[in-house]
Amino acid sequence: MARSAATRRRRGQFVPWWFALPAIVVFAVFMIWPSIDGVILAFQEWDGVSPERVFVGFDNLKDVFSHPVAFGAVARTLLIAFALLVTRNLFGMLLALALNTRVRSRLLLRTVFFAPAVMSSVVLGYTYKYLFSPSGPVNDALAGLGVTELPNWLGDPELAIWVIILVISWQTVGSTMVIYLAGLQAVPQEVLEAASIDGAGAWRRFFNVSLPFLAPAITVNMVFTLITGLRVFDDVYVLTGGGPANQTQTISTLLVQEAFEFGNYGSAAALAVVLSLLIAVLTAVQFKFLRRQRGLS
Repeated sequence: MARSAATRRRRGQFVPWWFALPAIVVFAVFMIWPSIDGVILAFQEWDGVSPERVFVGFDNLKDVFSHPVAFGAVARTLLIAFALLVTRNLFGMLLALALNTRVRSRLLLRTVFFAPAVMSSVVLGYTYKYLFSPSGPVNDALAGLGVTELPNWLGDPELAIWVIILVISWQTVGSTMVIYLAGLQAVPQEVLEAASIDGAGAWRRFFNVSLPFLAPAITVNMVFTLITGLRVFDDVYVLTGGGPANQTQTISTLLVQEAFEFGNYGSAAALAVVLSLLIAVLTAVQFKFLRRQRGLS
């Protein structure tokens, strides 16, 4: 009798797994196996059509760091990610601080600044492409101010990457602002009032009272921003397509170009592996650094 009860208990332990089994199978087939196959493909040469793949060892990965276009795409992706890390968090914090006051129409202003974050990046990309075109409104405004040598914003290799950073920053700063606003509204008002009574000014109240409460929001925003910057694709693809002269190629745009335009699926898989490693390593480093700053390690 005791033995049959123990058997029923052991069987009962497996019941939850039977309910989870369909989800596990779907996840394994559509997520885990493609990821493993992608890593294997990074060591092979395949045109996407031939029935056989040719093993080439580390050649595809070597090309990522030896070919000027591929290495430039990696460097440019890191530049965009770290530039966004600064611009999104700096302006997101400033907007949150400004709109956390009793300023009139603050709800309307929050909506206006957050709106680009929920709009299609493709639609916004085409809008900004028109604005920054040689005969677009931006150059018209500069001409109206008397500027004679009008820049070719998206056609100049040195300017195009900064226009892209500007567009992505503006498009995504609203989501950063919302997270900082939530953090600011969690700061106890009685603590701020006590600090004011003690004579603390606005800057001192922010650094000594508000900033420690914002630590979780800073961590979330920094990690999200870094991942967004490393995975940037649609804005670059719409605005410049990776041009001019490959000077705005990122890992994601070059990956798509290698796979679907040139049929180099092995090279594309190698770029995907490098991108995944960058996201994993930089996110882990960022988490460790931020946790140490918060005194949680």
